[in-house]
Amino acid sequence: MTQAGRAGTYIQQSGNYRAFIPRPLPPAPPLVYDDELLGLLSLADQAVGRLDAASELLPNPDLFVAMYVNKEAVLSSQIEGTQASLNDVLEVQAGVVRKERAGDVGEVVNYVKAMNHGLARLDSLPLSLRLIREIHADLLKNVRGSRRDPGEFRRTKNWIGPSGTSLSQALFVPPPQHEVPKAMGDLENYLHLPAPPPPLLVKAGLAHAQFETIHPFLDGNGRLGRLLITFLLCQWGLLKKPLLYLSLYLKKHRQEYYERLQSVRDLGDWEGWLKFFLRGVAEVAGQASATASAIQRLRNEHLKLMDAIPQGMRLLELMFKMTFITVTLAGNSLGVSYPTARKVIQKFVALGLLQEITSGQRNRVYSYASYLALFQD
Repeated sequence: MTQAGRAGTYIQQSGNYRAFIPRPLPPAPPLVYDDELLGLLSLADQAVGRLDAASELLPNPDLFVAMYVNKEAVLSSQIEGTQASLNDVLEVQAGVVRKERAGDVGEVVNYVKAMNHGLARLDSLPLSLRLIREIHADLLKNVRGSRRDPGEFRRTKNWIGPSGTSLSQALFVPPPQHEVPKAMGDLENYLHLPAPPPPLLVKAGLAHAQFETIHPFLDGNGRLGRLLITFLLCQWGLLKKPLLYLSLYLKKHRQEYYERLQSVRDLGDWEGWLKFFLRGVAEVAGQASATASAIQRLRNEHLKLMDAIPQGMRLLELMFKMTFITVTLAGNSLGVSYPTARKVIQKFVALGLLQEITSGQRNRVYSYASYLALFQD
């Protein structure tokens, strides 16, 4: 169902521009579940269920989670213009620093910290405006945007458009700053509405779109809005582990993503947005399930090679966590001497399990390339 004004109203402001004032969720008139929307909801529910089950079969699902959080952090930050790659981030975690990418990697590392902080806090604090502000402060700490009120809702206008676009030329102007506290309060209330709720995936999709429309911060709204989806699915129990991330899908379909959100605002087309969102959920959940199965096969294959290698099993488990490693890091992590760690790594290299990526320099860095390849797009 499309209807102008269904999601909110454009209000003329002094300065020759219109700002959008969103209506509180849920949509009114209510959502219309046609056959296509119901079919996509069923596909997405099934895909999320399979992903949740697949993660339970992994011997150490937290290692899988750590890599997926890194991957999501890279993709979500790339949407906002950073140039850091997954390799860059993993190298930093292994103690390798490349100055030319330090700023971009810092943003991705912050994203990982914000994700982990939010997930840890969900154990004791439901997703709330307080937690959203905490996560935002982590996102922008000591990186680009750190002077734009980290952890605080904006107290000035913002707008969306190409770089250099003036307010009067903006593609979209979110609600004025004095409307932000009420709009965010309404969103928080919606997230905690008692039963009967809409299907939880639908509720997550509505919440993400509403958050992006409010655009409550001066910077970091896109990254935080994407994190919001994962936090909600974990809080509501759809996923035991934070493994569903839409950034790859949204990056691949970026133009349609923006158009779908704008159609909600201009035409009230919540159903069109939800079909796009649920299609993405089904796609990325299916990809994550396939990756989990591939990890299990890879691990089983490489475990067969460990019997003849002292400390081999422990190093293999470490490689699933670190991916990039040095002899010093291996020795410290395994609690063995430098020469012992070097011998184990050399055996891994001889078997083709590790590849040196530093061309014979001192402080050599090695990559678990076959594992890393499962996360490259």
